[in-house]
Amino acid sequence: MNAPLKNPYGGVVVKFKSLLDRWKKDPEPALTAKEYAIRLPLDDASRLHALVALFPGRQIEEIVTDLLHAGLDEVAAAMPYERGPKVISRDDHGDPVYEDIGMTPRFVELTRQFKKNLASTP
Repeated sequence: MNAPLKNPYGGVVVKFKSLLDRWKKDPEPALTAKEYAIRLPLDDASRLHALVALFPGRQIEEIVTDLLHAGLDEVAAAMPYERGPKVISRDDHGDPVYEDIGMTPRFVELTRQFKKNLASTP
């Protein structure tokens, strides 16, 4: 049996290989007009500056944005499916597929609402 991956900084170990590959080559995505100010723990700020040193073509804000994006993707993927009472479709074998009454549908709807509001904000 494999031992769990140890993270010297605590928390969950997330795989970011695709993110590292993108930092090497792809342009930055479109950004909102709204800015978000944050303060970081010293260890996180140190690691952030280390990433900037490793990828000198990237701005610190871009790396923070990409890390946040990857983290939000992980959070959304980790939201558990909760089977509801309503059958919404049938799978390839004819078995019922039930609606999700967990956090995911509400998260998706709230995301749509906020995206619409943020896109219309000058």
